[in-house]
Amino acid sequence: MRFLTLLFCLFFFVGFSQTYSKKEKVILIQVSKLDSLMENNDSKILELFSDDVSFGHSNGWVQNKDDFKTDFESGKVKYQSVKQSELKELKFKNKFASIRRIIAVKGLYKEEVFEMKLSVLELWIRQKGIWKLWSRQSVGLK
Repeated sequence: MRFLTLLFCLFFFVGFSQTYSKKEKVILIQVSKLDSLMENNDSKILELFSDDVSFGHSNGWVQNKDDFKTDFESGKVKYQSVKQSELKELKFKNKFASIRRIIAVKGLYKEEVFEMKLSVLELWIRQKGIWKLWSRQSVGLK
C-alpha cells in the first residue's frame, strides 16, 4: 500500500505538473514522500529531516528531531490520512526552499480521534545534494 501511495504521488507531481521545473519537481517529490511516510506512520520519515529540524505545531507544541522521533515511534500520534489540497507558494533562495500549502490531517492522539485542516509553512534545506526538512510551522484553519 505504501508503494502505491508513493507511486500515485510521484505520478501526480511528475505526470500532471508540466508547469513545474525540474528543481521544483524534485522538492515536490520530497514533500509528497513526507506526507506519505507520515500517513503510513513509517519511521523512514526521519531520513527526510535535517538533524536540527524544528516543528511548530498548530496547538503550540515545538519539537526538535528527538522529540518528534519519540512521539512518532511511541504511537502517541498515529496518522491515518495526510492530504494536500492546495500548494500556495514554492520559492527557492540559495540552498533553501520555502513551501506554503494547505493539508487535511486525520489521526489519533493518545487514542483520541482528531481531524483538522492546516496551513503549513515548510523550509527545506539542500544538504549534500538532498532536500531535507529544516523547519515546519502549521496553523489550524477553521
